Amino acid sequence: MSHYQKPPELYDGLRLHQNENTGGCSPKVIEALAKMRPDQIGFYPPYAAATEAVAKYLNVATDRITLTNGLDEGIMALAVAYLRASIGGPRLEAIVPEPAFEIFRFDTAVAGGRLVQVMPRPEFVFPLDEVLAAITPQTRVVFLTNPNNPTGVGMPLDAIRTIARRVPPGGVVFVDEAYAEFAGESFIPHLDAFPHVIVGRTFSKAFGLAGLRIGCLVGAPQTVDALRRAIPVYSVNVAAVVAVQAALADLDYLRTYLQEVADSKQLLYAACDRLGLRYYRSRSNFVLVCAGDRIDTLVKGAFDKGIYLRDRSTEPGCAGCIRIGAGIVEHTLRCVAVMEEVLCGVR
Repeated sequence: MSHYQKPPELYDGLRLHQNENTGGCSPKVIEALAKMRPDQIGFYPPYAAATEAVAKYLNVATDRITLTNGLDEGIMALAVAYLRASIGGPRLEAIVPEPAFEIFRFDTAVAGGRLVQVMPRPEFVFPLDEVLAAITPQTRVVFLTNPNNPTGVGMPLDAIRTIARRVPPGGVVFVDEAYAEFAGESFIPHLDAFPHVIVGRTFSKAFGLAGLRIGCLVGAPQTVDALRRAIPVYSVNVAAVVAVQAALADLDYLRTYLQEVADSKQLLYAACDRLGLRYYRSRSNFVLVCAGDRIDTLVKGAFDKGIYLRDRSTEPGCAGCIRIGAGIVEHTLRCVAVMEEVLCGVR
C-alpha cells in the first residue's frame, strides 16, 4: 500500500470504525459556530486566543504549542522537518513500533526517510529492548503512540524517557497522544527534561471535532519552531479556531463523554466474554477484539445491519482482529445486540 486508504464514506449507519465521538461535539461548539460573523470567515484566522486556550488546557506556555490542521498535518510536518536527507547524504531513519497508525509509515516514505519497523511482542507488551536495538546514528524520528492505535494498550512513560535518552543528536521522539484524555495520562508534564520529545494531541476524538480538523504539537520552543516551518500558513481554518475554544470551555461535556466511553468499554468486554471473543483492555475509546475465523461473519453481518466495524487483521500482530469504537452507551448497546444476533442468532 503506497498511501493511506481512507475507509469508505459510510454515513448512513452507526460509525464505530473510525474512533470518532459518535455523540458529536459540545452544544457550546454549535452555538459558537452559529455566532460567527461574515468578516471572521472573510479574514484569515487569528490563532492567539485558540493557542492560549489550548496551552491553558494542557498546562504549558503558549510558545510550546503550535496548532495543526488535525494531528495528521503535525505528523507530516515532523516527517518533512526531520527525515529529508541532504543531497548525497545518508538516508535518514524513522522507527515505528508496530502495530501503529498507518500515517507514520506513509509520511516517512513521502519525506524520503527509511522505515524501520519493530514487530510486536505477545500481548502487545511494549518492545523497549527491540526499539533501543533499532536506533542507529541515522535515526531521526522514533514514532511512539500512547495509548496505541489499534490495540488500545498503553506504554510505560519510563520507556519514553529511556528511548529519549538514546536517540542520537538531531533525532526526536514523537509521542502520539490522540487518545490521552481516555487514558488520563500524558508525557507533557515531563517535557521540560526532554527538549527533543514532541507530543501530538488532537481534538478529533474526545472533543468530537474530527470534521473541523484541529490538533496541536507540544514541545520545547526551539523544537516546535523547527516544525512550524513545515506547516503551511493559515492551515487551521477559522471555524476550527472558534470551535476548539468553545469545546475547551465546556469540560463538563468532556467528562460526561469520558464516562460514557468507560461504561461502553465494560459493555463490550462483557459481550465479548459471553460470545467467546478475546479482547484487549483498552485505554482508548475503542476495543480491539480478536474474532479469529469469525471475523468476516461479524464485520459483514454488522455492516448489513448498518453498524460499521474496522477490520484490522492486516496489521502486525492483529490477525483476526477488529476494532470497535466505544463511545455513547446507547450506540454500544446497539452494537452488542447486533454482535449477538450475527454470531448467535439472538434477536
